[in-house]
Parts: sequence; structure tokens; C-alpha cells
Amino acid sequence: MNPTTPITIFPTVTNTTTPDGEPSQFILPDLINDCHYPLRKNPHRDAVSRASDQWLIDVARLEEPEIRGYIDMDGGGFAAVCYPDADAFHLRVCSDFNDCTFIVDDWMEYGIVDIQGTRESCISAFRDPVNFDSEQIAAKMCKSFFSRFRETAGPGCTERFIRGSELFFAAVAKQVDDCAKGNMYDLASYLALRRDISALKMCLPLIEFVARIDLPDEVMSHPVIMALEDATNDHISWSNDILSYNKEQSRGDAHWHNLVSVLIDERGLDLQGAMDYAGQMCKDAIQRFETNRAILPSWEEEVDRQVVVYVEGLQNWIVGSLHWHLNSPRYAVAPDRIIRLLPRRPL
Repeated sequence: MNPTTPITIFPTVTNTTTPDGEPSQFILPDLINDCHYPLRKNPHRDAVSRASDQWLIDVARLEEPEIRGYIDMDGGGFAAVCYPDADAFHLRVCSDFNDCTFIVDDWMEYGIVDIQGTRESCISAFRDPVNFDSEQIAAKMCKSFFSRFRETAGPGCTERFIRGSELFFAAVAKQVDDCAKGNMYDLASYLALRRDISALKMCLPLIEFVARIDLPDEVMSHPVIMALEDATNDHISWSNDILSYNKEQSRGDAHWHNLVSVLIDERGLDLQGAMDYAGQMCKDAIQRFETNRAILPSWEEEVDRQVVVYVEGLQNWIVGSLHWHLNSPRYAVAPDRIIRLLPRRPL
């Protein structure tokens, strides 16, 4: 979507305000009813989640209380709704990847590890997971799950994953630097960065991995396929921003991490208006997805079959990610969708 394109906004709900005129709560957009895809769950979820939890202890070397937050985050459950048809082996790789990405992203964002050094070691582990070795825990995690990924992944799928990881690390580095310098984003620059920092360009090749397919480059570079991926990425990223806004505003970093704050600044909207606007953007992303699915080109018969599998995988990601976020204890979404603003933490 062109960020300058007018969007029909939901009717604005009047904010309840504090004595100083600031909003004290807001109502979330009805993201579930705007997303009509069926939610499917992988039957291997429980066993894979337990194995991934143990992996966090053995490979990531996390201990209480740090490990509890990541176990509760349920990377295995996230993988189970995004890859519902994966067998146990492939789902486990996806689950470990999820846990690794959550942890490494947090470590980089909060300055626990050096971003450039982490990027170099992780990419090296992806390029040669068998022979590469490092004492960095992030690199050990990458080596662990990616050596298993390489057992069945095709060359095109593998290269797309590595390319996506390079974009992810570059985007994280830029965001951290911008935050340190106080650089603010306009809507267009934020949307461009958000597609890379979401890590979806690493996640989507796993659709091919779990399905045991490896689509030709000419298919993956087709404008319609790329538009489908962008719509998927946008819906997942923007709905995440909507659901994580409360937590991020309480930390004081929403301006660098969240679409809602960018909309407030650039469009002059109040909080509820920005929430409604972002919700309509998510709804429009699903419409873009359907519009492009309807005009999928045809290649040869087997390729067409694999494309259908891949596009269904994108759909699974849209609905699976949304339900996982809504059910995660990290976001605590009430049934009435009314969210009371958390107090700002002292700097």
C-alpha cells in the first residue's frame, strides 16, 4: 500500500482521559473478525514445545528467571499455528528458530551483545553450519537449528533465508542507531524498515522448508508473489505493532518501534484514531493479499502445485501469527478489546 493512499478509518471511539487530558485507555481494532482465514494447529505442538524448552536450557544456556519469559512466550506454539502441516522434525527446527530469533533480537535491542559481531557470527553459522564454530551463544544457537535446516532445505530456500537474515540484522542495527541518535521516522521510511526488522523475510522460506519444496527464483521474483509476501509481512508487522503498543509506550520507545506512534506524529491523529487507522491498514493488507492471489500466473503443473502450497503457507502465517499474539501473555488482550494504558516507566 502506498503510504499516501487515503484510508477509510473506523469510527473513532471517544477516549477516556486522565485529569491532565491524556488518554487512559483505547479500544483495539477487531483484527480477528477482519481476518477470515481458518486457524489450524500442528498436532506435534506439545512434544516440540517441550523439546524446544529444553533446547533453551542446553544450547542457549538460559536459566531462571530469564528463561521463564521465553518459555512462556511459547515459540513452539507460535510455530505450530504458522506451520500446521509440518512434521515433528521440521516443526522443531522452526520452533528453535523462533526462540533463537526472539532471544537474539532482545539481546541486540538492549545492548547485551554487539550487533555487528552477532551479525557476522550468525551469518557465518548460516553459511557453513557444519564447520563454523564460535563461543558466542547466539552463533551456537544459529548453528544448532540451521545445521538441521540444511539437512532437507533446497538451495534456493536456503539462500532466501540467509538473504532475509542479512536484511534483518541490518534493520536492527539501523533502528538501534536511530533510537540512540533520536532520529524519528516518517511513515514511508518506517514501513520500509518494518518489513526487514520483522524477520518475516527469514520466516517465509521456512514455508518451503517444511513443505519440502524449493521454488525457482523466477517464481519467487515474480511481482505477484512478492506482493503476496509484502501483504503478509505488512499484516503481521502492523498487527504486532497494534498489540504491542501499550507495552512499548510504557517503556518510552514506541516512537522507534511502533506504527501507531508514527501515525500519531505524522497524521496528527489521537491515540484511538491512530489505532483505528492502523487496524484499517491491516484489513487493507488482507484485501491486497486476496487481490494478488486472484491473479496468480501459471507456470508448469508441478510448480503451480507448489505455489499453491506456498501461498497457503502465507495465509497460515497471517492467521496463525495473529491468534498467537492475541493469546500471548505478553499482550494480555481482554475480550472487550479495551486496553488500559500502562504507566510510563521512569527513564
